Amino acid sequence: MRTPTPGGGSAAAYTAALGVALLSMVANYSLGKASKDVDRKLRKILKENDKVRRRLLELVDLDAQAYLKVVKTRKAAPAIRQKAFRQARAVPVEVSRLCYQVVRQAPFLVAKGNKYLLSDVEVAVEFLLAAFHAAMINVRVNQ
Repeated sequence: MRTPTPGGGSAAAYTAALGVALLSMVANYSLGKASKDVDRKLRKILKENDKVRRRLLELVDLDAQAYLKVVKTRKAAPAIRQKAFRQARAVPVEVSRLCYQVVRQAPFLVAKGNKYLLSDVEVAVEFLLAAFHAAMINVRVNQ
């Protein structure tokens, strides 16, 4: 059976969730290795990342639902079609915003995190950048 979902928007959200999960793993393995101030910041990162990762996983499904609405409006009036496109844009806009929010943790994790996990931070950044760019492609396409 052919189905147009999941598509690139869902893949972007899932890829971002993987990047967030990697940053969380680095933060977890870095706890207890430095000062209490560093541990406090790491716990804050973990709390933020748990919330963001869960939201990104929700966005995987929301993107698919939004795209299916676009497909259903192909022959609808222009106003209805524009509304569907506007709703479809909202998901990748949120994905890109969340990627930007989380990728800003990388410098701290590089400086204060477990030195044996620097490659994991780098991979996480690559995932987040790829997800950001993929989400922005979907924003552009859904204009």
